[in-house]
Amino acid sequence: MIRYWPALLVGRIARILIRLVRKGGGSALPGLILSKIAPGILYRVLGSFPKGLVIVTGSAGKSTTTKMLVNIVREHGVAVFTNPSTANILQGFYSTIIERANWSGKISGQVAILEMDEAHAEELSRKIAPLQVTVLNVMEDQLDRFVDPALVRADLALVAQRASGDVLLNADDQNTLLIANEVRGVQPRFFGVASKVLGAQGRGLQNAPTYLPDLPRPQTSSEVSRLDGVRAELSGAWGKTDFDLPSRGVHFALDAVAAFESARAFLGEGFDLQLATKALGEVPPVFARGEMVQVNGEDVEFILVQNPGSMQLNLDNLVGEPEQLLFAIGRDVHDPSWLWTVDYSNLKHVDVCTGFNAYEAALVLHYNDVPMGLVTDDLERAATAFFAMPKPKTGHKTVVFSADAMRRMRRALGFWSPEEVER
Repeated sequence: MIRYWPALLVGRIARILIRLVRKGGGSALPGLILSKIAPGILYRVLGSFPKGLVIVTGSAGKSTTTKMLVNIVREHGVAVFTNPSTANILQGFYSTIIERANWSGKISGQVAILEMDEAHAEELSRKIAPLQVTVLNVMEDQLDRFVDPALVRADLALVAQRASGDVLLNADDQNTLLIANEVRGVQPRFFGVASKVLGAQGRGLQNAPTYLPDLPRPQTSSEVSRLDGVRAELSGAWGKTDFDLPSRGVHFALDAVAAFESARAFLGEGFDLQLATKALGEVPPVFARGEMVQVNGEDVEFILVQNPGSMQLNLDNLVGEPEQLLFAIGRDVHDPSWLWTVDYSNLKHVDVCTGFNAYEAALVLHYNDVPMGLVTDDLERAATAFFAMPKPKTGHKTVVFSADAMRRMRRALGFWSPEEVER
C-alpha cells in the first residue's frame, strides 16, 4: 500500500490549506480529492481489518447506535476503527482515511464499525462484504433524493443480503420485516421496543408506511422492556439490565437496544453483560442529539432534526416548555413541504426562527399558532440575537436545527469541527 502515500500527501496538503482559509473547514474537499486520485484506497483499508467490517445503517439513529456499539466493543478490549459522526458517506470515509491512516495507507484496529448512509452503504458493500449489518429503520426522509421509502428499503435489503455473518433488524418496523424476508443464508436477529413501552409514546417510532398487509412481529433477542425518562431497561432470554440513556426519547432507547444486540452478535461468547451495561451508561449525548454545550457561560441544548419523523420525536420529547428556543431550518431541507406534516402542538413559542428556509419555517409555525419573535434568514444575526438574550429563569436555552443550520451555527460559535466529531 506504499503507492498511496503521494495521494495522502495531496489530501493532507489540501486539508491544511483549506483550514488556513476557513477555520472548521477542510474535511470534505480533501476526501473528494483522495477519492478521485486513489479510489482504491478506501476498499483496501476497509478490507484490511482482521475482524472485518460492521455496518450500522438506516434512516435515523445511526450516529447514536454506532457510538454505543463502539463503546461496548471497546469496553471488551477490542481495538475499533470508526468514522466520525456525520462522516457517513463515501467522501467522508476518504476524509477519515486522510486523518487516520499512516503514510502506507494503513489504519490500526481489529474491526471497522461504521455508520453508513443508506445509499452509500449499498454502493460500498458491492465491493466489500460486511461481516455484520444492523438496519435500524426506514423513514420518510430526503424524498427529493430517495423519491420513495420503498427504494431506500430496497437498498438496505441489498446491504443486508451481502453480510457474511449476522444481520440485525428492527422488529417494530414493517420495512425491516420485509427486508428480513429477502435475507438468505442467515437467520436475522431482531431487537425492538416492548408494546407497552411503545403504547405509552403516542406516536410510535415514526417509521415509513409500507402500504402492505402487516407482517407479524418476530420474537426479539433483546428489547426495551421499560422506559422512564432517560432510564431504560433491556431484557431478553439472557436476563435484564438497566442504565441511563444519553438523551430522552423512545428513539434513543431503540438505538441502545440495537447497539446492545449488535454487540452481542459481534462478540459472541466473549460478550459480558456488566461491561456492556457500563459502556452504555457512559455514552454521552451524540453530536447535536440532545447535546449540552456552553455558549457565553450558559448551558445550551442542541437538538438535530433531519426528517419529519425525527422532528416529531424530538419535539414530542422537549422537557416542559423551553423558556428560550431558536428554530433553524437550513438549505439541506430542499423540500420544506415536509415541515407541514409535523404536529407542533408541543412547541409553545419560538424566540428566533432562522436558516436558509427561515420564512418557509415561519409560515408553517404561524399556521400552527406558534408565537414567534425574530424571523431572519441571516443565521449569524439570529445566533447573535438569541445568545444575547438574558439567561433563562428556569432551564436552559434550546436550539432545534437541521443539519446545514447546525454546521453553520457551530462554526459561527467557534466549534471548529462542525462536521467531524470523534467517537
